[in-house]
Amino acid sequence: MEMGDIPSERSIVRDTITIAWPSVLESFFVCLAGMMDTIMVGSLGSYAIAAVGLSTQPKFLGLAIFLSMNVAVSAVVARRRGEGDREGANRVVRMALLATILLTVVVSAAFVLLASPIVKLVGSQPDTHEYAVEYLQIIMGGTIFNTVSLVLNAAQRGAGNTRIAMTTNLVSNVVNICFNYLLIGGNFGFPALGVRGAAIATVIGTVCACCMSIASCLHKDGFIYLGAVKNWVADRFNIRSICNVWSSSFVEQVCLRIGFLLFSMTVANLGTTEMAAHQIGANMMSMSFSFGDGLSVAAVTLIGQSLGRKRPDMAKIYGNVCQKLGLICAAVVSTVYVLFGRQIYRLYSDETVILDYGVIIMNILSVLLFFQILQVVQFGCLRGAGDTRFTAMVSLISVTIIRPGLSWLLCYPLEFGLIGAWLGTFGDQAVRFVLSFIRFHKGNWTKLKL
Repeated sequence: MEMGDIPSERSIVRDTITIAWPSVLESFFVCLAGMMDTIMVGSLGSYAIAAVGLSTQPKFLGLAIFLSMNVAVSAVVARRRGEGDREGANRVVRMALLATILLTVVVSAAFVLLASPIVKLVGSQPDTHEYAVEYLQIIMGGTIFNTVSLVLNAAQRGAGNTRIAMTTNLVSNVVNICFNYLLIGGNFGFPALGVRGAAIATVIGTVCACCMSIASCLHKDGFIYLGAVKNWVADRFNIRSICNVWSSSFVEQVCLRIGFLLFSMTVANLGTTEMAAHQIGANMMSMSFSFGDGLSVAAVTLIGQSLGRKRPDMAKIYGNVCQKLGLICAAVVSTVYVLFGRQIYRLYSDETVILDYGVIIMNILSVLLFFQILQVVQFGCLRGAGDTRFTAMVSLISVTIIRPGLSWLLCYPLEFGLIGAWLGTFGDQAVRFVLSFIRFHKGNWTKLKL
């Protein structure tokens, strides 16, 4: 196979950063909005932080089918972009959008109706149950705006248009934060709705994101174009391509969410204060995840397009560059967490017990995030090539079995309490890093067809 010329290292890094930085900012602002939710509801007390935290994993379990759809859409669209097949890419988007709308109606209805037993299952306490149920019902009741936005943004990322997704989420999160201020505490004449206000603010933000995402796909000169109704036809080739990636990615997402759910139940049973301290730490872990996630998006796009152009050599090079950039991000974030861990926790709560937990959690997280960021980037490399069966298998082993099992063992029989849960999380991230590192460097993923 004729490989062609390899661009200069500077050019490769520039291309990677051009794709990555909007996605990094996008993920960062999504996490920042979640962080602001927690900070603002934290003014109501530890019960409010715990209530919001209890709804997190059930919410993502409900979104598992859509998050896996997004992985498939990004990977297949990136491959079609590399092949120069615009119509094929848009057929994928149209099919994915219709499927997303239909499935969202079913999932939303189920979670709204079953919110109370779901929240009880994950470990709600008498002082958190009502608030957690209300929060989950509102979030899932308005989730169609979120899912439509997610699938369209995934398509834009696959096409390399990461700035569109960044702008959409930036506006959405700014709106979310503004309405948090207005509705949680009742400012400028708005009602003080507490935890309910945080949920409503989130939904309002997703409505804005949905409108912007749809608008971005209505330009005829854009690579992603929804087009006229008559063009909404399916074909077996693209259905097979998207299902091949989606099916294994869906298994991965379900494994992830079941594992996270079991893990959340383990922590919730420790008590409301421990759950609140954990939720703050989870917010900061999400913040560090945003850097890996942004680089992962770049990896999916660049690797997918490189393989579409029959350039496996460039796919490997882009993958390595993304990992090096991830290592730099990890070093910077780790330093911040070590130096300012207690001060960061104080933004959420002044309770001494929570602050003491926070110092230990942030120290663990400062080491853990190196494994976290790098494995997320490596997973992105593999997903960009369509190697989602492997990522699903690793998620099954690591997140569904190792994290909840090891955390329970350390929390209760070995009596490490909340710190045991975070040591279990450390073990999970380390295993995922080692397995994805080996898989990436073997290079077999470059030979997969989509």
